[in-house]
Amino acid sequence: MSKLVFICGSALSGQPDHGNLKGSEFLGAVRTDKKYRLHSVQDGWHPGIYAVDNGGISISGELYRLTDEQFEHLLSTEPPNMYPADISLQDHQIVTAMLYPKNLIDERCWPDISEFGGWAAYKNTVA
Repeated sequence: MSKLVFICGSALSGQPDHGNLKGSEFLGAVRTDKKYRLHSVQDGWHPGIYAVDNGGISISGELYRLTDEQFEHLLSTEPPNMYPADISLQDHQIVTAMLYPKNLIDERCWPDISEFGGWAAYKNTVA
């Protein structure tokens, strides 16, 4: 079995945790539907995304096909509180992504970086 996974953070191509994908099949650059917000979590350690009913943006990322083993490895390397959930891409395809609880983002006042449209663009501005 395999799973289509949207990657939008430190496991993107060229980012420090790309090796966590363990050679999974790259299917291309993609964007989400305009249903999500993007935050810089834990002092810029990783992004936190979550779905919203209004005011969402399209987040840039990459789509990969992961085997069950690759997906389990990826889950084991994710930061605390992140969880897999279905998201919708711009082409309306439903895939899996790692989301972050909005209540924790609000509670900890982590900055909204949605205006950058993606994690790599944000990291390029703060590098």
